[in-house]
Amino acid sequence: MTKQATGRVVITDGGRDLILERYFDAGVDDVWASITESERTARLFGPWTGEPGVGSVVRVTMGFEEGAPVMPMTITACEPPRRLGVHSQDEYGEWNLEALVERDGDRTRLTFVHHLDAAANAAEVGPGWEYYLDALVAAENGRAAPDFDDYFPEMSAHYGGA
Repeated sequence: MTKQATGRVVITDGGRDLILERYFDAGVDDVWASITESERTARLFGPWTGEPGVGSVVRVTMGFEEGAPVMPMTITACEPPRRLGVHSQDEYGEWNLEALVERDGDRTRLTFVHHLDAAANAAEVGPGWEYYLDALVAAENGRAAPDFDDYFPEMSAHYGGA
């Protein structure tokens, strides 16, 4: 089943931001725990090790990527339970990521922002983030993870012009 792309790319003073939102029936603290506690991030993209804190480097095992590579990520912002920022760099470019958690009526909204570097191809990274965020929603609701083939390359055209 092909999924519908939900993200958008916004031009900013610093370049471009890829922005995606997901909603949860859980509270802010629970959603925060889902993106910060290693046991719970393991369900989303992979567990991490290290000492958390702004300026610290944690090592994230990318459990759903080929070969389960370990990616060092520097924590650039941590304002529990509202804002988390991380930065990493690998052969594919820079990963400046931000997650914002807030109450929106009777639900909690997670806004995920990938501050794209000049070399980033939104048509390649957009479908991946859609998949990971839907995997988080599935984990939170006790459902099986989605199938990546429903995201890529189907969603690439949605992000292709950005």
